[in-house]
Amino acid sequence: MIHFPALPEQTLKAANTLGQWLAQNDFASKPEPVRADAIILAGNAVIPVIDAAFDMASRQHTPLIISGGIGHSTTFLYHAVARHPTYNSLRTTGKSEAAILAEIAQRFWGIPLKNIIVEDQSTNCGENARFTLDTLSSRGMSLTTAIVMQDPTMQRRTMATFARASAGYADAPHWLSYPGFIPELINTRDGLSFATPAEGLWPVERYLSLILGEVPRLRDDIEGYGPNGRNFIVHVDFPSSVDNAWQILQADEVLHSALGSRALA
Repeated sequence: MIHFPALPEQTLKAANTLGQWLAQNDFASKPEPVRADAIILAGNAVIPVIDAAFDMASRQHTPLIISGGIGHSTTFLYHAVARHPTYNSLRTTGKSEAAILAEIAQRFWGIPLKNIIVEDQSTNCGENARFTLDTLSSRGMSLTTAIVMQDPTMQRRTMATFARASAGYADAPHWLSYPGFIPELINTRDGLSFATPAEGLWPVERYLSLILGEVPRLRDDIEGYGPNGRNFIVHVDFPSSVDNAWQILQADEVLHSALGSRALA
């Protein structure tokens, strides 16, 4: 197995600063007890996030809304389920993300079908938000608060997307962000690794590529997704610590060389 090389300590700290900011958490730790009318799980392939959502929903009997059709990242969920020691008994090919996740929720977490709402047409983050709102409206559901969960690399963008999509709704819920899992990278003698290894995480190089790719999307400029760009999300403020981390990551030749070599492999 070829490991991702260790990073200079300054770069490692910058990667963790950026990654943990992207994994927006509106709670001091875990949202216990759940003080929300529903949990919204956007389709993703990060098993610890999926498990965290189902754990909360099953223990506290909170309604679960699962959003996700078949998009460009659906195959990552197929692969994550196929590699999982328990979930690998499920057939996934051709199924929507929401259908797969709903089956996991029922079969392995004991969540009754009556507590699960499936939205299986969305193919991207924006549609997750819009179609979830449409689903709530069509069912006559009025939520005061809802916990939103997503791949931690996309959590902050997802929250900004839900805020943008619900801006015109007089009775839109108060969205609460909980990533379920906050990644941390560490240097080991074998190279870069996650501090808490778990089933269903990204390869390190994919995780780094994802967090680096989020920054341009979140910028509120002509190239970004904010109001001054594509207008997919509300304006997002960047703390100075995150801006500084981004500059360090952009300047690190070791990081970009390692990512480039793996992209060509």
